[in-house]
Amino acid sequence: MRLSLVLSVLRPAGPVAIGVSLGFTLSLLSVTWVEEPCGPPPRPATRPHPDGGPAPPPGPANGNAARRPNAVPAALGADSWEPRVVPYRPPSPGRAAKKAVRTRYISTELGMRQRLLVGVLTSKSTLNTLGVAVNRTLAHRLERLVYFTGTRGRKVPHGMTVVTHSDERPIWNMYQTVRYLLDHYVNDFDWFFLVQDDTYTEAHRISRLVAHLSIDTHLYLGRPEEFIGGDTEGRYCYGGFGYLLSRSLLLLLQQHLESCRNDILSARPDEWLGRCIIDYTDVNCVEEHEGLHYHYFELGKNADPERETDLRFQSAFTVHPVLDPLQMYRLHKYFAQVELERTYQEIQQLQMEIQNASSLSADGDHIATWPIGIPPPFQPKTRFEVLRWDYFTEEQVYACVDGSPKCELHGADLADVADVVATAMEELNRKYQPVLHVRKQQLVNGYRRFDPTRGMEYTLDLQVEVVTQKGHSRSVTKRVHLVRPLSEVEIIPMPYVTEASRINVILPLTAHDRDYAARFLEAYAAAAFESSENAVLTFLFIYDPFEAQQVTQNDIFASVKSQITEYERKYAEVKIPWISVKTDAPSQIKVMDIISKKHPVDTLFFVAGVGTEITIDFLNRCRMNTINNWQVFFPIHFQGYNPAIAYHNQVPPTTLDLLRDMGRFDRDVFHEACFYNADYMAARTRMAGDVQENEDILETLDIYDMFIKYSNLHVFRAVEPALLQRYRHQACNPRLSEDIYHRCVQSSLEGVGSRSQLAMVLFEQEQGNST
Repeated sequence: MRLSLVLSVLRPAGPVAIGVSLGFTLSLLSVTWVEEPCGPPPRPATRPHPDGGPAPPPGPANGNAARRPNAVPAALGADSWEPRVVPYRPPSPGRAAKKAVRTRYISTELGMRQRLLVGVLTSKSTLNTLGVAVNRTLAHRLERLVYFTGTRGRKVPHGMTVVTHSDERPIWNMYQTVRYLLDHYVNDFDWFFLVQDDTYTEAHRISRLVAHLSIDTHLYLGRPEEFIGGDTEGRYCYGGFGYLLSRSLLLLLQQHLESCRNDILSARPDEWLGRCIIDYTDVNCVEEHEGLHYHYFELGKNADPERETDLRFQSAFTVHPVLDPLQMYRLHKYFAQVELERTYQEIQQLQMEIQNASSLSADGDHIATWPIGIPPPFQPKTRFEVLRWDYFTEEQVYACVDGSPKCELHGADLADVADVVATAMEELNRKYQPVLHVRKQQLVNGYRRFDPTRGMEYTLDLQVEVVTQKGHSRSVTKRVHLVRPLSEVEIIPMPYVTEASRINVILPLTAHDRDYAARFLEAYAAAAFESSENAVLTFLFIYDPFEAQQVTQNDIFASVKSQITEYERKYAEVKIPWISVKTDAPSQIKVMDIISKKHPVDTLFFVAGVGTEITIDFLNRCRMNTINNWQVFFPIHFQGYNPAIAYHNQVPPTTLDLLRDMGRFDRDVFHEACFYNADYMAARTRMAGDVQENEDILETLDIYDMFIKYSNLHVFRAVEPALLQRYRHQACNPRLSEDIYHRCVQSSLEGVGSRSQLAMVLFEQEQGNST
């Protein structure tokens, strides 16, 4: 009875107990019992410790350890690794931490190099003829072009980098050329192409050739020639057709260059270089490498490029000899047309491939944009992003820069409209001829807008006369759409500048501006004096003749000078110089003539206005945007509106923020300027001839106009959010030129307030008058 009761209770747990027992049994069967040390094996007593101390005592006795069958046992007797603790030694408190030195450019740090450098071997007699022709046909298509000559005249052609070796010996010049490439360019370029100035070089084909070559190849590529006499085996590259040298080959040759100069005798420089390369690097001149052929063509004496039918001429990389610059330009015209046709064929082929691929997509042909290969039109997400269409005719445009509703087309705008209409008629005739001939009658409507994602878009309604082959004609209106796409965006190389340059801030001050000097000093002290900014402030007090006579009894700038003294006393390291000038007609150029003579030529100036609120961010941008002998900077400040209008019946805020209702960027004012003294002096020198003929030009022009008319520098004009000016009434000088005076009046009128603010004030006045 009891047994049956116990069995009934244990029966449900029986399978569980059997399963657990079976699992333990199988796990024990899968384990191999071996005798293996648990700790590290004993080491020899002679083995030193990694730190140099005595060996540690042996570990505990070996015990039995279970090991999985797939575990890898440690090799018995092998040295086991133990970590070594390196103690931390803090740097000496009196020694400054070593600052990491970074390279100027990222490409230098990453070891990136440019692809190709072309060296042109010229002479004193041909530098100004064939050398100039080579430069005009080759320089704008290559990364770097350098000319090497023995001697040259006193005047170097403009825009050419000429290296003179001061010797007319051909072998010496070749040696110096290779030495110069190794010393100055071997770390910057992967390939070096040397060619004579009586050879025409097709730049696109040479560039495409080196783009398909491996940069670590010892390659000597050109037209192979046999050596005449001597015991040198192999072939050298004939210099008339140019030859390509890899960077790795030049580096291999570098240590043997002196031996080549002393030991190798030759009459020709290209043969001397070939002997040097073959003797010390065992590299021969080849015409083909990895399936890429070096094509060249020997031009006949009276050959005409347009009538040449030889296939070798059409595929040539170089053509030699070229007898005169005119022949060089004719060759360039021919090969430019060939490359242009090849480019058009590639564009058509790519368009066909895009169209065929789009037809296989889920959306079919709808996914292909027009024109093919051009980005689709911009799709605005809000009404504020909608691009505006401007209406125009053949004579007028109904969207003007100055805000006028209509103005005459002139200059580039007139040429643009004429070109678009002519292109539309050409495309219509290409489409419908020979069945129909289309003649333009007039432009009915024209619309254009600039889409920053694709270019300028046009929609034209043309009234045309359609003439059939039988002579029947009819006048119809045809709507056409055109796009002038944006070209490839290029990064323009700029000289290197830093934010460490000292700025000399020049503040011209007249009697009308003296009341605003206190606010200027307060803002400038907070930005420059408090942070010890690398800038010097100079006041220029401008007196008229009557005020200058009374300066000892009643100095109109006495209060300003006392404030300067207070700031110098408050900031012991700060000195604020001032200069007094007497003139009855103050102008920017006359004022800067005085300042320029008192400073070195490498001084960076910022001409400020008394209402300008200078910040550190703007001073840094002034340094970065102003490049000596390259670029001057004229910032567009943010001008605050008249508080009586902008905050009518309200309390104006204490700060000026970049808000639409608080002010605007004043594009009519050119008073603030950043430039170097050397650039100012150069432009002023060019202006001297016109000043002798008309002295009034000093009063009618400002610094901006002077740089535009009398310098070749980039005049950079851009909005500057960190340059603010509060509203103040500005008196315009009627003695200035008509254009400058008009800009001054326009700035004063538009700086009063926005249209909505002025409308509200007028509305309240009318409401008050009516009641």
